[in-house]
Order: sequence, then structure tokens, then C-alpha cells
Amino acid sequence: MTAASAPRDEARAERPARGVHQYLALVIGIVYLLVGVVGFAITGFDEWTVHDHSQTLLVFAINPLHNVVHLLIGLLGVLLWSRSASARTYGWILAIGYGAAFVYGLIVVDDPEANVLNINGADNVLHAASAAAGLLIALWPARRATGRTTPAARAGA
Repeated sequence: MTAASAPRDEARAERPARGVHQYLALVIGIVYLLVGVVGFAITGFDEWTVHDHSQTLLVFAINPLHNVVHLLIGLLGVLLWSRSASARTYGWILAIGYGAAFVYGLIVVDDPEANVLNINGADNVLHAASAAAGLLIALWPARRATGRTTPAARAGA
């Protein structure tokens, strides 16, 4: 090992391994980010709160406002996944936000005046699943310390 590579190796050894909950946050973030971008290709940028179930992405009803929500949720996932604590925060945001969206959707699904996000039954199922995924991310068990030491620590460096 050269002197120049020693600080890099020590920094790599000190960085904790990423957990499943972090990668789940990243994947969910990327998916929602893509859904938001593709959603605008379908809805365009007019009539932000239109209630039009013919505007769908697969079976999910969308409108421009709904696309913005997807973009924000996706961006948060991409920004917060890299640290365990921030990934857990993202999990709570998903659980609470999509839990609330699920309840809201149950109330407004048949009320075009109140349904500003153009939510349909398929959206409600996805929102419930996203809330459950958020709980999974937030409550994923923490990694236990293995007690292993790095070669530098064993050498007394």
C-alpha cells in the first residue's frame, strides 16, 4: 500500500456498508422520479388539477399536479438514500405522505370537484403499497457491528 492510497483506504473502511433500506429508498425514488417525468409526456403542462381518468400511466390516473408530487417524492428518495438515517426519514415521509394520500383518495375517488390529484382505485392501491414500503424503509433493522477491524487498525495505525 502506498502512502497516497492509505487515506483513501481508511476512508473506505470507515464508511459503513449501505443497508437494504437505503437501496430500497433509492429504487423507489428513481421509480417515482421516472413516473413523474413520463407522466408529463402523457398529461402535458395544462389543466393542473383536471379530473380526467382517461389520462393514465398504465392503469394509474394522473394529471400535472399528480406528476409534480411524483417528481418531489422521487427527488427526495434520490437525495436521501445514501445515509441510513436520511433513508429512514424518507421512509417516514413515504409512510405518512402516502398513508394520507390513500385516505384522501378513498374520500375523493368519486368526487371530481375534490379530486385535484385525479386519483383512481389503482392509485389508492399503489399509495397503500408505497406507505407500507415507507414503513419498511423506516423500520428496517439496523446493522449490527461485526467487531471486525481494518488492517490499519490491527497494525496500530
